[in-house]
Amino acid sequence: MSSSRPLPGPQLSGPRQPGPQLTRRQIYRRRRLVVFGGLAVILAVVLSVFVYGVSAFAAPVPATAAVLQQPAAAAQPAAQLAWPGYGSAAIGAVGRTELLGTSGDQASVPIASITKIVTALVILDAKPLAAGEAGPDIQFTDADVDIYYDTIAENGSSAPVTAGMVLTQRQALETMLLPSANNYSVSLAVWAYGSVDAYLQAATAWLTEKGLTQTSVADTSGLSPASVSSPGDLVKLGMMAVADPTLSTIVSEATADIPTIGAIENTNTLLGTGGVDGIKTGTTDEAGACLLFSADVVVGSQTVTLVGVILGGQDHTEVDASVLALVASAQAGFHEVVLTTAGTTFGSYTTAWGQNSSLVATDDATALIWSDTPVTAVVTAAPVQLADADEKTGTVSYTIGDQTIDVPLETSGAITDPGLGWRLGNPGELFG
Repeated sequence: MSSSRPLPGPQLSGPRQPGPQLTRRQIYRRRRLVVFGGLAVILAVVLSVFVYGVSAFAAPVPATAAVLQQPAAAAQPAAQLAWPGYGSAAIGAVGRTELLGTSGDQASVPIASITKIVTALVILDAKPLAAGEAGPDIQFTDADVDIYYDTIAENGSSAPVTAGMVLTQRQALETMLLPSANNYSVSLAVWAYGSVDAYLQAATAWLTEKGLTQTSVADTSGLSPASVSSPGDLVKLGMMAVADPTLSTIVSEATADIPTIGAIENTNTLLGTGGVDGIKTGTTDEAGACLLFSADVVVGSQTVTLVGVILGGQDHTEVDASVLALVASAQAGFHEVVLTTAGTTFGSYTTAWGQNSSLVATDDATALIWSDTPVTAVVTAAPVQLADADEKTGTVSYTIGDQTIDVPLETSGAITDPGLGWRLGNPGELFG
């Protein structure tokens, strides 16, 4: 038999006793904590905003890279040189290391009186003359008279000489080169080196030193068929002649007045025609008619000095016509090309805050281009954060063969600070 217990009912308690009363001091302290806690939060927020503002104001703006416009490669039409249908030839231009072109067999052949250019250069190597200088006096003797008669006996070209006459070095060179006097080439060689043999040794050493490996001289005048050279070497010799201030002036003279001898005339009858201003004719049975020539031609605003040679012509009328045709065709093969003009745009800067500035050329630039030599260009520019107007920040570099032309690039307008408003609103751009 079981018994049951009544479930417990709710417990009743007496009235709730109030907690201890806070004193005024405690209430004040609590309120002060609340107030100062709030102020601390506000201050922290204000300080954070201030620090962020200062940081944003002081932070460097992001660098902006230029969007570049690379010019396309370009080329002019290929030159068509007018070569003679005989002999051999070559042509070059002062300032260019490579020949413009060649024609015919380029092996060494007799060069006749063009040999006298070697003689003149080797004599000037031992006895240099400054521009406009007459040089020392040379007194001619009976030995020079004997040389004169030997030249006549060889049926070589000559100019009169008398024992006791005196010429300056320049006058003697003029007499050797203008009328192509063989006897003066011998007399000058003996005067400068003591003997023809000593001269020939010096000439051989000089040719080796200059790298003219396809040139050999057996005499001072070129009457010997053993005095030989190649078209390429002769162009180099011609370059040396036009570079020498005394020799280049002499070979450009149509006439000269020489004491005792009188007026002498240049055998190069092309002088003054088609820009031709030198250098030396040559004629023998073995060599044929030859002309080592120089010519100044105008291309745009520039002057080009051409140096070339034609060997093995039937006569000088034929050679002269061929030289003029070759010079004209070489002139037409040069082009003065405008690479750029000041203000041409090669790129631009666009900043994250919306400013724009073009990248423009500071100057005009032109180039003298031979034939179809390609022209390439590469544009480079540095990234910028801020920039003044006309600040140089890049370069366009043109390459034409072995020549490089650099043109600076500058900003067309200023790139300025975006201001505090943009800085505050673009933390990602500033602090990345």
